[in-house]
Formats: sequence, C-alpha cells, structure tokens
Amino acid sequence: MGQTRSMTVRIGGGQGFYGDGKAGLRPLLDAGVDFLVCEALAELTLAILAKDRSRDESLGWTRDLPLYVATALPELLDGRTRFITNAGGINPVAAGRAVVDALRAHGVTGLKVATVVGDDLRPHADSLDLPADAVFAAAYLGARPVVEALDAGADIVVTGRVADASLFLAPLVHTYGWAWDDWPLLAAGVTVGHLLECSAQVTGGNYSGDWWAHGDFTEPGFPIAEVEADGTAVITKPAGTGGVVSFDTVREQLMYEVHDPRAYLNPDVTADFAAVQLEDLGGDRVRVTGAAGAPAPSTYKGLVCTPAGFSGETKVAYPWPDAEAKARAAVRYLRHRAEQLGVPVLEWHEEYFGVDAFGGPTVPEPADEPPEVLARLVWRCGTAEDAGTLHREIGMLGLGGPPMVSPFGRGRDGRPSQLLSLDALAVDRTMVDASVRVVVDEV
Repeated sequence: MGQTRSMTVRIGGGQGFYGDGKAGLRPLLDAGVDFLVCEALAELTLAILAKDRSRDESLGWTRDLPLYVATALPELLDGRTRFITNAGGINPVAAGRAVVDALRAHGVTGLKVATVVGDDLRPHADSLDLPADAVFAAAYLGARPVVEALDAGADIVVTGRVADASLFLAPLVHTYGWAWDDWPLLAAGVTVGHLLECSAQVTGGNYSGDWWAHGDFTEPGFPIAEVEADGTAVITKPAGTGGVVSFDTVREQLMYEVHDPRAYLNPDVTADFAAVQLEDLGGDRVRVTGAAGAPAPSTYKGLVCTPAGFSGETKVAYPWPDAEAKARAAVRYLRHRAEQLGVPVLEWHEEYFGVDAFGGPTVPEPADEPPEVLARLVWRCGTAEDAGTLHREIGMLGLGGPPMVSPFGRGRDGRPSQLLSLDALAVDRTMVDASVRVVVDEV
C-alpha cells in the first residue's frame, strides 16, 4: 500500500457512462492528472452488454474502452497518469485481454494491465437462489481489489461491476495509505468519487439552473479533484474548457441519485453527505470538506438480470390543426388492430410529445392547441414474433389514417427489441470476497 505523503493527488473524471463523449479527455490529460478514472457502467449499460454477450461470448464489455486507453497512452507511457475503469462490464476478463492485445499490436511495452474479477454471482447461483434464466448477476464491489491492483504496480486497471465512487476512492487509499476502518477519510474519498463519477455533470452539464451561462457546450470541461491526505478536496476543471465549477453545480451533483444524504450506502463506507461543506473559491474551484462516515453495509448490492419478453415501438408526428386528436386516433387504431389480430400484448405504453410526454401537461392551457404532436406507442409481448406483428399494420396510417402523418425517423425497421428485467438483491460480502482476485499482465 502507498505511504502517506505531503502531496496532492489529482484525479480526473474522464467518463460518466458508456457512450459519453471523449472531447473532454485530452484537455483533462493535458492539465495533468495522476489518475484518470473512467466510470462506464449503469444498470441499463449492464443490460446492453448482456445483449452483446448473448451474440458473442467474447463481448460484454464497453467497446469504446480501447479508444480511452489510446487517448491516454502518451501519459501512461510517460508514467504521468494511471488509468482505472469499470468498462469490463460483465466480461472483465475479455476486456482486460482486449486491452493487452491492443497494446501489443501497437508495439507498446513496459505497461502493467490489471484485471479485477469476482463480481459475477452466477457461480453462487444455488446459494443465492438465482433464477434459472438469469442472463447475468453481479455484485457491486468496493475499492479494495482496485487498491490491490495499484499496489501491484498496475498502470491500467480494468474491473467489472465496481461501485462508481469506489473507483475514485481506490487511488486515494493506495496513495495515502488510508485505513479501511477510517470512516471519515473513506467517506471523503467516496464524496469525491460521487462528485466526479458523472464527468461533466459536476462542471455545469445537465445543470438545472442558469445553464445558458455555462458556455455553449462546444468545449466540455471534465472535472478534476485535487485531494489532500486529510481528505480535503478541491473540485475544478482544465483552464479554457467549457462549463462552470461553482457552489451550485457541485451541490447539485452531490445530491444526484441520493436517496438518503445522511446514509449514502457504498461498499466501502456509509457516507454522510449532509455533513459536507462546500466553499466556492472562485475561478472554477470549490473546496469540499467535512464528510462524515460510518461502517460500510454488511452486504453488497447485487443485480440480477432476467429475460422480460420483446418490445415493438412506433413514433408518428402530426401537425396543426387537431394535432393531438390525430395522434391519439392513430394510437387507437394500432391498439384496435392488435385486438382484432389477437396479438397477445402484455403491456402498452403511450405518450404524446408536445402534450404530456415529460411527466405532466406541457400545453399552457387546456384550450391551447399544440402546433405539432409526436405520438410514441410501445408494446411488450412474450415473443419476438408477436411483438413484430403490429409493425405490419402501421403502413395503413399513411393513406387511411388522420391527415398529414409523418413517420418520425427510421425507428427499428419493424424489428422487435429484447427486453430485460433488472432486480436488486443483498449479497453476503464474505461469499463474494472469497472469489475476488486480481490478475496482472505485463505488456
């Protein structure tokens, strides 16, 4: 384990999800970060990766991982930064192998790639009473195996389902030698991780206040945390990039996806975000102090994924006059045809953009008529064949439905989409930890 030093660790938040933009990476690396952390996973992401793996057993990891490694390669080779990511998804072994193979193919030598495995719960199916048709089941690991990988000298650490904030906590424990029962320090590290895990969201992206004052979004600013040995941190971003780091952007991210701010459950610590103090220093710098912590939960969060049928979808747009009435008539027709044809629809979902699609009425007054309405109809069936049947009925709307229909986009070309169900469960930590291991390859 690293030793406590008189220094500041700079951590860059280089990714917030699978598919996040990469425009902010180079400025982040040019600004100088000791650790580049790329958080790639969400529940939906794991379901997407499960579909990939069902088509090809070598997949199941985020396929933009090599692009992130390639972007950081100059800094990795110079020893200026180390790279940590959970882009291994539900197949970290294949992801680690892909990174190693790509480095070797480009003639790279002298780097160590560590792969963290053991979050897969399927080997414990009997003990956990997992469904027989489970597509995947994963536990949310903490920072410990990532610290083990860094202690082993890894330049690149690829994991499966490690909790988002724990990815950022790991380099701090490694560098400063924080104890695993020093709850205030661990909580400080998790606070930093929670602030950085959504990339540009803490620097003004997706901000619900005066977002227009945060630049034109052409030069995204990804976040940097400057963290001291006592857990004090300053959130900032590279100079000259877009966005803003302010008291408001930081506090908004602090409360993002938090159920109980006094008991934020993480595999490494239970953090009290209500105790956190923010001080706006100006110049896109906000100091973060005061995090409090308590022992970690006695169990890991687990996630199990099972098949949930297939969906079909269509979107049709209608203009004024009578835009909403036209859209609703089109949807009535399609639902009626399903009944006539005997299509066994298990579930319907309909919404009307321009009227009420975002959770409530969007037309100012009931008497006001929207200038245009886009109707979206989605249905769920038990089989792909049933889900696809209704697509053949959409064409009638072109000449036999309400006037002036405009199909919106290409849709799915009539191809049903497989649906997956995600359910959480509590998992015995000791059972999972016994299976966790770190494999280090030297390129």
